[in-house]
Amino acid sequence: MCFAQTSIQKHDYEILEIKNSNASQLIIHPKIIYKDNWHTLPQTLFWKQIITLSPDSCLLNVACNRKVLHKVSYEDWMKKTEIQKEFFKDSLKLIHALAANEKINVTTGKNDFYKINEVSTNITKGIQLFQEYGVDPWYAQAILLIESPAQLKKSISGAYGAFQLMPGVARNYGLIVNASLDERENFERSAYGAAQLISRSCIPSVKSILQDHAIPYNETDLWFRLLVMHVYHAGATNVRAVVNKIQPTHGGQELIKQIWSTTAGSFGNSSQNYTQVALATQLLLHEISTKNKL
Repeated sequence: MCFAQTSIQKHDYEILEIKNSNASQLIIHPKIIYKDNWHTLPQTLFWKQIITLSPDSCLLNVACNRKVLHKVSYEDWMKKTEIQKEFFKDSLKLIHALAANEKINVTTGKNDFYKINEVSTNITKGIQLFQEYGVDPWYAQAILLIESPAQLKKSISGAYGAFQLMPGVARNYGLIVNASLDERENFERSAYGAAQLISRSCIPSVKSILQDHAIPYNETDLWFRLLVMHVYHAGATNVRAVVNKIQPTHGGQELIKQIWSTTAGSFGNSSQNYTQVALATQLLLHEISTKNKL
């Protein structure tokens, strides 16, 4: 097998072109995640484990920071009575010197959903299309790794397509969505709608939220990009509500970590998890792609 890895410098990130004798793949190097040690945060490490873990296993973890306390089989856990489950959680609190009121989550493995190997081809197309549309391709890679990766499924809320656009959002940016045609199913049209949503709505919304709190920002900072991802997922109204509840005076990693443990409006657990998963999946994409020499 002939393997070559070249890099293309683009602003603050690096696009890697990974080649073998049969194919060429583009991915954005996750070096931005290594800066400020985002890759060592308990939340990032937790989701890396969950994404690669089989659904027949569970991780017991501290809700506020996702620190893993114990691994157990799903079958064994479900055999326990509610009293036995609470007793087991209480024993973990004692072992790890946690407060009695600390919330312990039980999270099953999700390697049946996050099919990172299978989504790699779409990531190459997504990066190229976002570059063509003049939108930061980092967002294309991040979204494709999270939103229905390598699967074309409609969510309970009605989001659909590779970029999981809601019907009204898709129509706002020129896509046809009706009883006879749904352009969200078309990758290029879905990518176009997502790119427009990010550049014309999500990024301006984040700027407005930060300006309201007099917080300086740089659009290429990872924490700014993660805020944009939260708006993409939860909507500007909910992200504004959670930031207003925090009342931050500074941006950066600490603001994102506070968002991960704060609820407001409809910004709940799944919204908190969204950018934690974004960090983990990008690290795994790089590890898997370079290891397999796709």
